[in-house]
Amino acid sequence: MKSAMQNSGKRWFIAVMATLVHLCLGTVYAWSFFQKTVSETFGWSNSETAWAFSLAIFMLGVTASWGGQNLQKFGPRKLALIGAFLYAFGYIISYFALQNESLWLLYFGYGIVGGIGLGLAYVTPVATVSKWFPDKQGLVTGMVVMGFGLGALLMSKLLAPIFLEYFEKDLAKTFLAIGITLLVLLPFFANFLNLPTEEKSTEISAEKLSATKEILSPNFIFIWLIFMFNVVAGMIFISFQSPLLQDLLKAENVNIDTATLEKSGATLIAISALFNGLGRFFWGSISDKLGRVTTFRLLLLIEMGVFASLIFIKSPVLFSVGVCLILLNYGGGFGVLPSLIKDFFGTKLMPIVYGAALTAWGVGGILGPQITAYMKDHFSEDAGLYAYKVALVLIALGIGLSFFVKNKKAQSKIEL
Repeated sequence: MKSAMQNSGKRWFIAVMATLVHLCLGTVYAWSFFQKTVSETFGWSNSETAWAFSLAIFMLGVTASWGGQNLQKFGPRKLALIGAFLYAFGYIISYFALQNESLWLLYFGYGIVGGIGLGLAYVTPVATVSKWFPDKQGLVTGMVVMGFGLGALLMSKLLAPIFLEYFEKDLAKTFLAIGITLLVLLPFFANFLNLPTEEKSTEISAEKLSATKEILSPNFIFIWLIFMFNVVAGMIFISFQSPLLQDLLKAENVNIDTATLEKSGATLIAISALFNGLGRFFWGSISDKLGRVTTFRLLLLIEMGVFASLIFIKSPVLFSVGVCLILLNYGGGFGVLPSLIKDFFGTKLMPIVYGAALTAWGVGGILGPQITAYMKDHFSEDAGLYAYKVALVLIALGIGLSFFVKNKKAQSKIEL
């Protein structure tokens, strides 16, 4: 009895540490806070600047796939620690990039090095708690990825404002300070991640072979596409919500000052991050009751309605409400995905297949920001309108594809 209680306490402690790892990693979602300032300060176009963020998310997806395949081999602690150091160093390299006004060095530091770190450190906490909590899949994995969604709140309302004020708006020094802060916090939290003793399997080759077969299956391909469409839709806002809001505020009041615009943008990032985080926990929990695919279909339907409404909205307040609702459901996709993968493909294959599914995040991380960046550069006044229409079509495709997903596991609670 005492041993069971100790084990229960240990697994919840690991879940909390995993959530804190994701909280630090989720600071990447506050890129919108820097997008406009970086673009205007260094004279780079919206598309050029957004590529730093796009590369980070793309590398996250690619590296998460490799991390999922090698989780058993290296263990979650080692992978998460390597990822933690690389993500922090990505910000530190970005300091030199901004100091020297080098866009390519920013791509390398923030996009490639930081993105690789994100991928290694992202997949390990989710896969780890999935092993510890076979009885509370949606709830606990939703809690962990909720941390990632809340990371933008941490950055936009705490880290970035404090450092920007302290360094008198010096972007380069702000990135350096953020990197050093993450270099302290992330390895500390990541150091506590480990698998249950009985899960430290050595049958890695057979698992990889079986996982490859599953990854090539129609079921996985449909799930990958549905998730990717949801990511593209969410990334439209995550990368540009602040500039889009500022455009609406300026259209409503041409005399509004820059400080008010920046503060309004930061506030929206913080509030929408809260919805993004809560959506992961809420929809993850709901999926335990409604079923994974049914839940995914429901959140996509809500997103579709919101995007359709945004086409006609010119009010900054209603726009902000729409952003929060989109990110509530966008986050829900991340909350449902780990349990959906485990239900369909089994516990042993979960880290490998889940990592492969996250490559959809990488693709969406390029498409979403670049769609909005292109619209901003070429159709400044109607950028949002065109971006919403693209998102609307993609979400509709995702809903349609969800009816082709076939349940293979009798024990799954998925409703089709």
